[in-house]
Amino acid sequence: MLIAKLKGSFFGVMLLMCLCSTANVSAQVKEEEKVKAATAVLNDFNEMQENIPAQLLNMSKGIIIVPKMINAGLMLGGKYGRGLAMVKKENGEWSDPVFITITGGSIGAQIGVQSVDLVLVFKNSKTLMEIGKGSFTLGGDLSVAAGPMGRSSSAQTDYKLEAEVYSYSRSKGLFAGITLNGAALAVDNKANNDFYDDWTDANTTFKKSKIASKPVDDLRTRLDEFN
Repeated sequence: MLIAKLKGSFFGVMLLMCLCSTANVSAQVKEEEKVKAATAVLNDFNEMQENIPAQLLNMSKGIIIVPKMINAGLMLGGKYGRGLAMVKKENGEWSDPVFITITGGSIGAQIGVQSVDLVLVFKNSKTLMEIGKGSFTLGGDLSVAAGPMGRSSSAQTDYKLEAEVYSYSRSKGLFAGITLNGAALAVDNKANNDFYDDWTDANTTFKKSKIASKPVDDLRTRLDEFN
């Protein structure tokens, strides 16, 4: 009887461990799909006639990519999206991603719901390095402006780079002008804990983490092509 109970307990524990392991793998795969979606967003922007200037991406020190952000409104607008942030290290390499959320509202002549691919290009990495300390409000804590467009557009010539962040948004294959003022950026702790086995904070991931992930390597390679 005792042996039977011990066997039952042993197999119960093993089953629970297997289920937990499967759940963790499934959660990590979900975040890897988000990384793949971010790479697809960059590819889609690059294929457009009026795209993000490679020179601006080359000059950038950080980037946020939010695939399929929901932008909805009827006079009062709302936004919600989950994406990732990366910074360019001093040696020129792109860091591992930190998963983030963007939420907020706006007032204006907005009607309907649209899914928008959003790219935010940062002039420096300081803001992103400190994102784990709290949320940042676009247009409040951070100045944001619509970025220059076109393969031949020179960021140095066309822009004084007075804004801290340059935004690009795309809906159904076309550039879509959306208002980001008031939208808040914050770290998505759940997503980061799902993706990283030893997640601590955004700053550590940007500086030191080096995860073994093909989707992350592919995204990093895609960004390196702009250098």
